[in-house]
Amino acid sequence: MALRHLTPLSPLSPFTRIPPRRCFTQKPFSLSVSASMGSSSRKVLVPIAHGSEPMEAVIIIDVLRRAGADVTVASVEKRLQVDACHGVKIVADALISDCADTGFDLISLPGGMPGAATLRDCGMLESMVKKHAADGQLYAGICAAPAVALGSWGLMKGLKATCYPSFMEQLSSTATTVESRVQQDGKVVTSRGPGTTMEFSVSLVEQLYGKEKANEVSGPLVMCSNLGDKFIMAELNPIDWKCDNPQILVPIANGTEEMEAVIIIDFLRRAKANVVVASVEDKLEIVASRKVKLVADVLLDEAVKLSYDLIVLPGGLGGAQAFASSEKLVNLLKNQRESNKPYGAICASPALVLEPHGLLKGKKATAFPALCSKLSDQSEIENRVLVDGNLITSRGPGTSMEFALAIIEKFFGHGKALELAKVMLFSSQ
Repeated sequence: MALRHLTPLSPLSPFTRIPPRRCFTQKPFSLSVSASMGSSSRKVLVPIAHGSEPMEAVIIIDVLRRAGADVTVASVEKRLQVDACHGVKIVADALISDCADTGFDLISLPGGMPGAATLRDCGMLESMVKKHAADGQLYAGICAAPAVALGSWGLMKGLKATCYPSFMEQLSSTATTVESRVQQDGKVVTSRGPGTTMEFSVSLVEQLYGKEKANEVSGPLVMCSNLGDKFIMAELNPIDWKCDNPQILVPIANGTEEMEAVIIIDFLRRAKANVVVASVEDKLEIVASRKVKLVADVLLDEAVKLSYDLIVLPGGLGGAQAFASSEKLVNLLKNQRESNKPYGAICASPALVLEPHGLLKGKKATAFPALCSKLSDQSEIENRVLVDGNLITSRGPGTSMEFALAIIEKFFGHGKALELAKVMLFSSQ
């Protein structure tokens, strides 16, 4: 087996087999938590707009809901459906006007442009956040939002803060800028970009509920202790996947893990792959595992009429069960395998979709740790990302970025994967 390391400082190199890297909850920072913070449900507002960064929004929502927070996703547009960056469509829970008289324990702004600018220009949101801050409540922003929105509202004065690198100069006019992946100063938490969002979200859980709850939430995410340093893609029986304009199918269903789906879609579209998001339900809108509402491009009935260079399944228990019950999707996957064309899955889907339908026969795979017992061959399950010929599998939400980067490397080469890892701030270098 070759273990491929992707780092910003080293070339792609094969290594002899080493013991699987075991990953634990990441703790790159320590945050003080008010003694008054208990385990009761906390109310959180996550505003979104056209052009918001979907990964940042969805990861924040998902992780905070895992902690038990009552998260309201509010559109600052005139309608609930928001067209986020990279063609990802998210349906909010409410309009911002519906939330004006509600008190929140946290308001957290995702980045993305022009989304952050639209948040900045929303007078109602500005008034809400300013009152929230004046009341001594926790507020947060990531990527462009600390500079473009929070800074413009005068809410970063005299504070240590961080943001996406290209906005650091703008932020420096109001705050003391630092290059930390996550920075907390008083009641403000800031972070850098898509690749730091999971750490950022866990830090918000710690602020709201304490360290024990943060550790409880981060464990099932399959985060890694040295995430941001490098990732390892283990590969067996390597074959060439490269093509100029890969067409990739990403099915989604009610109960799909929204972080995994959105990370895969976002990364692959950034790489200029032609990604088709298909609902296996009877309508385009699905309700994902943490109640994020996503809108597919097409129904599966339409999607099956096309051929694909890769079919890749996100996880989520309910979503995986829906995939396994879809005769059309299973037949499409079987045809993909028989044609020796790439297919893959993450989290619950290798164990609940690929394994029972014979799609792992003769293959090594990994899956969500609690479901690996369902795999007939468990010899390589400790790998975070595993490629075996035309099959790629991975473990869970915390490995989704590595999984997506590995797909990009297979189709577009090491250079493209490295370029995107840097842009997304996946790497700490």
